[in-house]
Amino acid sequence: MDLAQAMPLADTWGMHGDDFGWGWMLVMMIPMLLFWGAIIFGVVWLVRSSTWGRPPEDDRGVKESPLEILERRFAEGALTLDDYQARREVLLSNGSSQPSAAKQTG
Repeated sequence: MDLAQAMPLADTWGMHGDDFGWGWMLVMMIPMLLFWGAIIFGVVWLVRSSTWGRPPEDDRGVKESPLEILERRFAEGALTLDDYQARREVLLSNGSSQPSAAKQTG
């Protein structure tokens, strides 16, 4: 059904003869629902793409160094003392030491 067919149908639904009745109200409800649906979709899309929906970033704006990450993980209990000391030694040596014995033999 196109608009040319809908207009006479909408005109026949008038309740008092010449005035606009329920027919026009039903015909105009579809564009109104599409309009408000687009408005709501746009607002939701803007809110989700903004920083409101994201977790707050580090206030300092600086990334943690590998040593700071290691210390934080040790403080949280994610690493044992042996793991912490071994990894700290590797980080402090900056990779300038010789490869491990397993890598040399293999």
